[in-house]
Amino acid sequence: MVASDIQSFSEGRTKARAYFCYLFSKNIPNRMPSLSLDMVIPRLVKIKADLEHCEGVYLLDERGVQISATYTQTQKIEDDIGKIRANRAYYYRAVKEGRCTITDPYPSLVPDTELTVTASQPIYDENHKLKYVACIDMPFDEVLRISRLNTYDTFFAKFFKYSYGAFAVSLVAVAIFLFLQGLKSFFTYEISLANFDIKYVFEATILITLSLAIFDLAKTLIEEEILGRHKENNISGPHKTMVRFLGSIIIALSIEALMLVFKFAITDPDKLLFAMYIVGGVAMLLVSLAIYIKYTKVKHNE
Repeated sequence: MVASDIQSFSEGRTKARAYFCYLFSKNIPNRMPSLSLDMVIPRLVKIKADLEHCEGVYLLDERGVQISATYTQTQKIEDDIGKIRANRAYYYRAVKEGRCTITDPYPSLVPDTELTVTASQPIYDENHKLKYVACIDMPFDEVLRISRLNTYDTFFAKFFKYSYGAFAVSLVAVAIFLFLQGLKSFFTYEISLANFDIKYVFEATILITLSLAIFDLAKTLIEEEILGRHKENNISGPHKTMVRFLGSIIIALSIEALMLVFKFAITDPDKLLFAMYIVGGVAMLLVSLAIYIKYTKVKHNE
């Protein structure tokens, strides 16, 4: 296993999860009256038989205690009955999310297999009360094969990556031009301690602030969309760039509003109200961004 395998698994995780969800929904009865072990275990064993490389299948009760043997391709391990699995990600994530989940790769107990991925499905009775959690252990290499992107996925992934790269380079160029123009203002207007005109200082500050905001957006695009360096965050991937972009705009507008407050306080107090409009707009953007972040949070994968 290499780092690229983990990256491939991360990119194709949704596809792998969809595959196991389909297997569970097709074979395992759920939300039905009179659910029993005799109804679930044979179906679970059938899934194991259909999956050539499956390491094993087993069933947990609502407390996370294993109540069935572990059925592997070659044997039935009765010693696993009664073992507590409540602290395992495949149990508590399935229960918490109330849906089919797959774990991150973890060390396998099976000889000749480095890593294992477990898919789990909560099973409810007709009253929507949790009764069982069905689990399937699969070798990481096999899950990687299932999750591998097809030709079209790969093509569009590369297309979007290069497109983001082109936009990021363009944004960096714009940021550099704005920054240079802001520096140029110091020489054009001869800004110094002896010749300090607040109007020209404001213009230079606005240009430099905008260049910083645009550069920060370009940096985020390069790190997350091109290099794939997703920082730890509780905001889902597709929304990170939007949050960073809006944050940069809010910072730029806040600085400009502050400068206008000082400018109008010195030169034209009657126009202070217009500066306060910008301050109010910034406040509304902050509230909107807070609401946006609240409803785009996702749980980290365990």
